[in-house]
Amino acid sequence: MQASDASGMVQAPPFIAIRQLCKSYRRGVQIVPVLHDITLDVVAGEFTALMGPSGSGKSTLLNLIAGIDKPDSGELRVGGVDITALSESALADWRAGHIGFIFQFYNLMPVLTASENVELPLLLTTLSRAARRERVDLTLSMVGLDDRKVHYPSELSGGQQQRVAIARAIVTDPALIVADEPTGDLDRVSAGEVLGLLQRLNQELGKTILMVTHDAQAARFARRLIHLEKGELSAQPPATGS
Repeated sequence: MQASDASGMVQAPPFIAIRQLCKSYRRGVQIVPVLHDITLDVVAGEFTALMGPSGSGKSTLLNLIAGIDKPDSGELRVGGVDITALSESALADWRAGHIGFIFQFYNLMPVLTASENVELPLLLTTLSRAARRERVDLTLSMVGLDDRKVHYPSELSGGQQQRVAIARAIVTDPALIVADEPTGDLDRVSAGEVLGLLQRLNQELGKTILMVTHDAQAARFARRLIHLEKGELSAQPPATGS
């Protein structure tokens, strides 16, 4: 159902809608709360940075939104889908079709070339081999790696490996890109290149991006900044831009 603002204009529902979300983990006989009563909306096309001290629950919240983990209670909708109600197999299918993952340490297969790494998510689709190759070539071109298609991860710099990882994340044209400390293992120059690429994906392709980072400079590339403190949302000042 669509809501109206004070002027009577109809507002589109948020792309990510979280209501009273809670998550804890069991450590032996002890229950350790991680997230408490999280309520948050993220609109489509937003580039949001999520910051907070170590142990604040940033990665846990990211994993819940991406459907990697499930909450103890609360409501979590992404693109209008209540992902907490999906079975494990349905959730896996939903992730494959809607989420692009970017990790701190790239998670590339060392025995595969850049092209083969990017192609991996497409192997779960019905695309022909020729169509997959065309999609891979286009995506590697988008991230500036036309000349590195047949190189293995060990032959690439850290920044180039992360760009391969970004290409792999976007090759299926996902609705949401989630990035967990995507520049944490990069030097400042490489980090700036990767963040600039994410910013272009957001601004030029309209991708919704949710990025966990501990780096205030990285957060400046986002349009919105959210803070987590001890599993609870705190003040949310706007990002100032790069």
